[in-house]
Amino acid sequence: AGLGGAAAASSPCEKACNPRMGNLAHGRALRTETSCGRHAAEPFCSYSEDEQRRCRRPWCGRCSAAHAGLAHPAAAMADSPFRLPRTWWQAAQDASRETIRLDLEAAFYFTHLIMVFKSPRPAAMVLERSQDFGETWKPYKYFAANCSATFGLEDDVRQRGAICTSRYSSPFPCTGGEVIFRALSPPYAAENPYSAEAQALLKITNLRVRLLERQGCPCLPAPRPPPSLHYAVYDFIVKGSCFCNGHADHCVPVAGFKPVKAAGVFHVVHGKCMCKHNTAGSHCQHCAPLYNDQPWQAADGKTGAPRECQSCKCNGHADTCHFDMDAWLASGNRSGGVCDNCQHNTEGQHCQRCKLGFYRDLRRPFSAPDACKPCSCHPVGSAVLPLGPRTFCDPSTGDCPCKPGVAGPRCDHCLPGYWGFGAYGCRPCDCARSCDPHTGDCHSSSSDVTWHNEAPPFQAVLNESEPTWGWEDEQGFSALRHSGKCECKEQVLGNPKVFCGMKYTYVIKTKILSAHDKGSHAEVSVKIKKVLKSTKLKILRGKRTLYPESWTNRGCTCPILNPGLEYLVAGHEDVRTGRLIVNMKSFVHQWKSALGRKVLEILKRDCN
Repeated sequence: AGLGGAAAASSPCEKACNPRMGNLAHGRALRTETSCGRHAAEPFCSYSEDEQRRCRRPWCGRCSAAHAGLAHPAAAMADSPFRLPRTWWQAAQDASRETIRLDLEAAFYFTHLIMVFKSPRPAAMVLERSQDFGETWKPYKYFAANCSATFGLEDDVRQRGAICTSRYSSPFPCTGGEVIFRALSPPYAAENPYSAEAQALLKITNLRVRLLERQGCPCLPAPRPPPSLHYAVYDFIVKGSCFCNGHADHCVPVAGFKPVKAAGVFHVVHGKCMCKHNTAGSHCQHCAPLYNDQPWQAADGKTGAPRECQSCKCNGHADTCHFDMDAWLASGNRSGGVCDNCQHNTEGQHCQRCKLGFYRDLRRPFSAPDACKPCSCHPVGSAVLPLGPRTFCDPSTGDCPCKPGVAGPRCDHCLPGYWGFGAYGCRPCDCARSCDPHTGDCHSSSSDVTWHNEAPPFQAVLNESEPTWGWEDEQGFSALRHSGKCECKEQVLGNPKVFCGMKYTYVIKTKILSAHDKGSHAEVSVKIKKVLKSTKLKILRGKRTLYPESWTNRGCTCPILNPGLEYLVAGHEDVRTGRLIVNMKSFVHQWKSALGRKVLEILKRDCN
């Protein structure tokens, strides 16, 4: 109950987000070791039981891979369970063991598996996953009627969290039995689905089920002759989504991937993320080229924080940057981005200064491509600096270092009182006053002298501040609660005649206490606070159990019943079993006093 809840942001991907979930088996080939009738036609019979577990009349037929109408290939497990619910895969009769395998073209998030068997469920089977495209395998879950005898393991029915379970190994029902596995079960269900711990459970490249021991239908009286044993599966539903670390809400096909066509299948879950939050990569697993100022992080699926990659401060002079741990630590964990291949004659961690041989033009913003101008030092009058054989100007003013007696920003003429501009600079005049700068001849009267006014010292105008991001907390959610995983259509309280026409046999106000998976069905524990209507069953206030219908095909219980909340529930009684049933025809709304008064009025006035 409540698995359909979603933590949605106000607009797509403003916070942590995940692509739409679906059946990963759709559009991909399921592989098995055998199929019935592959080499020759095989006769077979299927058995089922009634409510007293007495044998019904067997259904017999022939299986032949050579005839489409008689074939039962592996692809039948991955067609639409809604449009083609009665197609199935069947193993060869001589196959005492079998393997069903799904190979993916990339890493995906896997949340849960649902198998629906046409034959009795196996007495023993193992679900395994690979995260390295089949090189190594790890078990997800062991299934056996007797865990200790079959695998030497504890049973999770008795020991919570055990890796083996007996919930799904009963031969009953002899057809239509389910096997359900959730990758994030308690106590991990509240985990951040993008954490390293959750990814170790959720990320897969391959999934396989090894069927280890067949069993027949033990209905009574025992069929004569005994039925031949075989494995047969209606549906193999692998629920999951594109693996994007919380940084994308949409995916496209991986290069070279071509979906396998399947009857009734129109939506395929693709594996290449369309990244947001300034991230990049097929799984948004690193930062975009110019957004490496802080270490990359997966989004926080528990709080909704997107943990966006932050842009490097390159002043418009670089296209890429990289993260440097030394720079990060030196800044006090504030900035670790180092700009790559600074352009426009700039250099430095942030391309924040002009290269040697260039100076800053204060008339241009530093982000302009022409902010750094080349030095224009005179080759004769400029002095060579100790840094090397070249002459460099002051990077903040463009003024050049001059030889003795030489003046001017470019060092292209003699100082007043000096003459003989040449390779060794200028010589002092041998005069009482100034002399001719070219000949050294003394002047009889002073001449006007124009002095060079130096430019003001360079002032740093770079904006060192970074915007601070404050993200509001969001209700925590796990991978089982992503948006789009479960869409339940609610009954709307509109026309009283429509409400009365549903002929609900019970109407109650109830508080949801907890939900339990019993293997073959689900049970929701509630506390009934008020009985507005009951028909044949005696319904009293206090603790009671509601029985939602199977969530095999949907992957969730509909309508949604969230523990801790109060609801008005109108549904139907199952007099034979004494159960209160909840299904898609039921009217379920969160309790409000006004809603209760309106429903009570409809029951008294319109439904009699």
